[in-house]
Amino acid sequence: MLRDKSLIPLSHQHQHALALCVRIERASPIPSGDLPSWQIEIAELFQSEIAVHFGAEERILFPVAWEFGELHLLVEDLQRDHEWLRQQFSRAVAKTVSTDDLSALAQRLSAHIRKEERQLFEGLQERLSREQLFKLGEKLEAALRETSQVCLRPTEITKLRVKK
Repeated sequence: MLRDKSLIPLSHQHQHALALCVRIERASPIPSGDLPSWQIEIAELFQSEIAVHFGAEERILFPVAWEFGELHLLVEDLQRDHEWLRQQFSRAVAKTVSTDDLSALAQRLSAHIRKEERQLFEGLQERLSREQLFKLGEKLEAALRETSQVCLRPTEITKLRVKK
């Protein structure tokens, strides 16, 4: 299904996070000496974009989805994902995440994003009118203004690697 333009800002941020997941997957197993660089990059992405992104989804998107009983379980599942992911991002900020933790973070974050894109966003697009989607988009745009508009560049250690 073509993404409604009201949800595109969230989808763009999802692309940034998915790119991180791919780089982690390709770099795995991550040598312990490279761990500090990964922790810094993950912490920066969380603080500059993901924390605000999660807040916007929880304050704006999830309540709208909650209005539809058939989406309750999905919203609850996505909220649990946010809680688990926040814990992992906090560990990256504190520099206490292990290489195995990074792999688990990438897998869970990737699955979470795909669930939002394929189930939540499509579910909302099927249920909301154009006007409702437009109003939702305005609220999301305002909430996401707090995010950094600068794309973080990977370091030499965290750049995309060709899969062998």
